[in-house]
Amino acid sequence: MKKYIDAYRLLKKIKEKKPLVHHLTNWVTIYDCANIVKVLGASPVMAHSKEEVAEMAQIASSLVLNIGTLTPEFIEAMKIAAKSANKKGIPVILDVCGAGATSLRDRKSFELLDETRIDILKGNASEIARISGARVKTKGVDTSAVNKNMLRLARELAAKRKCTVVVTGKEDIVTDAKKSYIIKNGSYLMTQIVGTGCMAASVIGTFAAVEKDLAYAATAGLLSFEIAAECAAKVSQGPGTFKEKIFDCIFKLDKKAIDKMQKVEGKPE
Repeated sequence: MKKYIDAYRLLKKIKEKKPLVHHLTNWVTIYDCANIVKVLGASPVMAHSKEEVAEMAQIASSLVLNIGTLTPEFIEAMKIAAKSANKKGIPVILDVCGAGATSLRDRKSFELLDETRIDILKGNASEIARISGARVKTKGVDTSAVNKNMLRLARELAAKRKCTVVVTGKEDIVTDAKKSYIIKNGSYLMTQIVGTGCMAASVIGTFAAVEKDLAYAATAGLLSFEIAAECAAKVSQGPGTFKEKIFDCIFKLDKKAIDKMQKVEGKPE
């Protein structure tokens, strides 16, 4: 069933409120994550030191964690930040980047989920399948084929973990176990550059900073990001110019484009 998402309302709210989005994120993509938050109209901060993360989380409106370049010490800083964010009551987004690739990533993902409250759990199909308990392997940080009903798996994981689960791919799944959305926007060029998955987590964290319905916030964020990607693909010559143009297109994104181009389905339980 086709679903209308008023993403522009949240985009306007971001520009008006300029929320602070605290990151402990992937060192490979940190610059891109900061920029995507900035062009949306919010304020990014990339504070990683365990000596300041709790204090920084207390002045933030959301917290984004990404295990893409994890170390055990980095995960400990994430736990401190997440517990501080939990205490304040702001949403915590965890991108389980590379879960399923190594035992360290799996173990540390589960530690974060078990020791802190994660509000939005994001990953590709093989990452989310691994976190659900399936025996799958992730190809580094790239998804591997998963012979599962991902909507059902995501719903079950959302119910078990009491969170919103986001599965990115050719079609994105967003579910909080009570309601589910399928997003069919995006461009093939998103798979040809490093960082779009990490940027997606930052976008979700930015929208979650201004909307309490986290499944709706995640859907609106992904929708906006992927419509901007479609617009960028039309004026790009390849991956290099695409990456440059995506920042311009999300900066210029308007209600007309969002309303006309969105392809979202609501899935009944």
